[in-house]
Amino acid sequence: QVQLVESGGGLVQAGGSLRLSCTAEGIIFSLYAMGWYRQASGKQRELVAIINSGGSTAYADSVKGRFTIVRDNAKNTVYLQMNVLEPEDTAVYYCVADRNYIGAAPTYRGKGTQVTVSS
Repeated sequence: QVQLVESGGGLVQAGGSLRLSCTAEGIIFSLYAMGWYRQASGKQRELVAIINSGGSTAYADSVKGRFTIVRDNAKNTVYLQMNVLEPEDTAVYYCVADRNYIGAAPTYRGKGTQVTVSS
């Protein structure tokens, strides 16, 4: 059974930082592309960051220069370091995984972790 378990969300003031973690079980982690989606209340889901099995990364324009995605294959874990957080970053953040690339409907998704940024 595949599980993606997120942690690290919380409440932070604008300008602050958080690091999200997602640990995967039930997949050969090193072979999977990993990513983070977010969904804010009343807004469309947004793909925030992705990292493929080779370590190449891509980011939404809204987070470039502030967020960094990294993976640790030895720990089956992907991280999202979020710096200079803004109230607009408030959302539920979901970890996703797929065998080749992260598309509109990833094969696996975690339950999400809430990030709230106060102004």
